Amino acid sequence: GFKALATTSAGVAFSRGAPDTVSSVPRDVMLAHIRDVVEATPLPVNADFLAGYADEPEGVAANVALCIATGAAGLSIEDGTGRSTMPLYEARLATDRIRAARAAIDASGLPVVLTGRCEAYLVGEQNPLRVALDRLPAYAEAGADCLYAPDVKEPDEISAIVKAVAPKPVNVLVSAPSKVLSVSRLADLGVRRVSVGSGLARVAWGAFLRAARSLAETGSFDAFADAAPFSELNGVFARRA
Repeated sequence: GFKALATTSAGVAFSRGAPDTVSSVPRDVMLAHIRDVVEATPLPVNADFLAGYADEPEGVAANVALCIATGAAGLSIEDGTGRSTMPLYEARLATDRIRAARAAIDASGLPVVLTGRCEAYLVGEQNPLRVALDRLPAYAEAGADCLYAPDVKEPDEISAIVKAVAPKPVNVLVSAPSKVLSVSRLADLGVRRVSVGSGLARVAWGAFLRAARSLAETGSFDAFADAAPFSELNGVFARRA
């Protein structure tokens, strides 16, 4: 199967001491982060490129070209605006933005994977499935290679999205414990790619915060019992060297 690393907006935001929002990570900071990840691994890197750092299709295309230049093997463009008054771009404009991203990739001559994202679930749309089923097929038609509606959790809704965009592959985000989803269950539903988003980073941050609070409140070092041993960490980094 295809293995890739994903660079997430959450990871960049948290590392800068900022919230995970569309506007919290400046474009050039994001591009530098993507380039650093690309250079650190032989695996293909998929970049969470937020909303493309522009409203209009022409700006999205120009910024996608910059993202491609980092060496990313894939990137996503979402339809969330980051504005409470209009959380999603109007459907036609959102589709045109995907089409512009596709044109920029084609112009590069590189096989960069374009993921079209519908943020309906994340922004609290009243009927997010209906919005996703309306938009994702349009994004597929506009040139998205992979389709993605972050935060869809119900198996029947995932199955409906898979069927709506077939034969294009669907990505599903699982960044919290789930009693109904597993990698094998998602495969059975027809999902072709799984993201964990900020899940692993938040596990690490959670352990850090709990240990720090324990130390401050009790004066005990007991929370360090779960720390990874140096030998294990050295082994991980030795394999990367």
